[in-house]
Amino acid sequence: ISCSLVGSEMCIRDREIIMQLFKNFCDYTLDKNGVLEKFELKYPDNYNFGYDVVDEMAKCAPNDIAVQWTNVHNERKTFTFSDIATLSNKAANALRNNGVKKGDKVLVILKRNYEYWYIVPALHKLGAVVIPATNMLTLDDITYRIETANIKFAVSTPDDVTAETLVQAKTVKSQLEKVFVVRRDVEGSINLTKEIENADENLERVETKAKEPMLIYFTSGTTGYPKAVMHNHTYTLAHIVTAKFWQNVKENGLHLTVAETGWGKASWGKIYGQWLCGCGVMVYDFDIFSPEKLLKVIEDFKVTSFCAPPTVYRYFIKKDMKKFDLSHLEHITTAGEALNPEVFEQVHKQTGLQIMEGFGQTESVLMLGNLVGSTAKIGSLGKPTPLYNIMIADNEGNRLPANEVGEIVVIPSENQHGIFMGYCGNEDLYANVWKYGIYHTGDTAYMDDDGYYWYVGRIDDLIKTRGYRVGPFEIENVLMEHPAVMECAVTGIPDKARGQAIKATIHLAKGFDKSKELMQDIKHFVNSKVASYKHIQHIEFIDEMPKTISGKIKRIDIRDIDRTKLC
Repeated sequence: ISCSLVGSEMCIRDREIIMQLFKNFCDYTLDKNGVLEKFELKYPDNYNFGYDVVDEMAKCAPNDIAVQWTNVHNERKTFTFSDIATLSNKAANALRNNGVKKGDKVLVILKRNYEYWYIVPALHKLGAVVIPATNMLTLDDITYRIETANIKFAVSTPDDVTAETLVQAKTVKSQLEKVFVVRRDVEGSINLTKEIENADENLERVETKAKEPMLIYFTSGTTGYPKAVMHNHTYTLAHIVTAKFWQNVKENGLHLTVAETGWGKASWGKIYGQWLCGCGVMVYDFDIFSPEKLLKVIEDFKVTSFCAPPTVYRYFIKKDMKKFDLSHLEHITTAGEALNPEVFEQVHKQTGLQIMEGFGQTESVLMLGNLVGSTAKIGSLGKPTPLYNIMIADNEGNRLPANEVGEIVVIPSENQHGIFMGYCGNEDLYANVWKYGIYHTGDTAYMDDDGYYWYVGRIDDLIKTRGYRVGPFEIENVLMEHPAVMECAVTGIPDKARGQAIKATIHLAKGFDKSKELMQDIKHFVNSKVASYKHIQHIEFIDEMPKTISGKIKRIDIRDIDRTKLC
């Protein structure tokens, strides 16, 4: 299928071809085992996801489900591709009537509200730069983002006090001109739902360029202020690899990724690649995570593919996935944290499915993965995807041989897509991560003799003990095998004899109480399974793990607390 076959000509194609829209934008080949081997993107200079994907799907498959939404009150809404195309046109006109134009930065805080799925394409159509964010942001968080990215407009969820906080931010930062709120009236803001209802559904195409800025994510980070990661329009197309060849989304299927729309993972699993492959997106709108309710959603709506961080699978295991009818679920994936082998094994026992792990960043799409058709090695990140030329490097950017721990880096290549354009407002930081002419991920791993990558940890998390470098993840893997451990983090603390001693901070599973006996039992359990230089010397039980607002455990906070105690 030629890249030039976009537009109304697609409407006359047969069903099978229509639903493989992504083939208009890429060439790819599979190896003899059906695993993605080569992948190249191709697109017109004016490619825009709103027009060239959303509107084309509406023409060719108007009644297919684009979004299936439900919430904790069992309210349900179904949006077809025709609905999304029409609503995004109306939303674009409503926003344009209120001054939003090409190049404007727009903060979007819509949680898992269904409006996200037509307001974001609307902003893409206008050529505005979308900045998704979580509703957990404080006033200071919001004003920092306004200042850093020069944000002019904001779209708010009707829930909680997010709208009021945004209105307050408008009084603090004059750059923020207007605040739009969906579904309710808030003093000092505009009711966007009413504006959309009254807007024209016909929209004249706004000319944009494929390489122009389209999206900014502020990374939560484990240190320092959040970085503003900027992507262009081709980022959406690079997620074909994420959706088709890793998540294994299917035509007329229903994919559920557990992520709030404020995080980069939402772009991985809740809109771009899925719609390009003709797959509907399942949205469960909740505030408080309940593994039982989420499993019930997967069961009731017959979800076909699913992606979540390992923590979610750990809670699923405790609820016993065998108790739910997951017969429609064909493929499961994980990313965001390293996957413990114990979690992999237990999920496989309960479902018969193998969790296919992947690795990437807010700055990229899928870099490494156990792709569809491949044989997963339990605990491995998989192999590099054809989008990126990846290697393990030392501190000077030199390639390391197999089985040596170093940093995961990306060597620039001709058809490289999905890598960010820069850090908005921080050119020095962007230059630093590209030192030696390669992109530095800040994550360490090693590659085995078969070309599989094995995660070790963030560079700052490595423990230096008795002359050895120890990655926390390998010890955490063993800790997670103990039934008393729900969550854990391994860190190094100062030790005169060793340089650093190894400490485990543990959040206990339900049914287990803190005691010296349990502490000794866990320590013996782990130390009997690892080399002597990896032995745990200290254990601390805590009621709640310190985490970033995106849910990642903050080892830096644990280290800071330990330093304070020592002082």
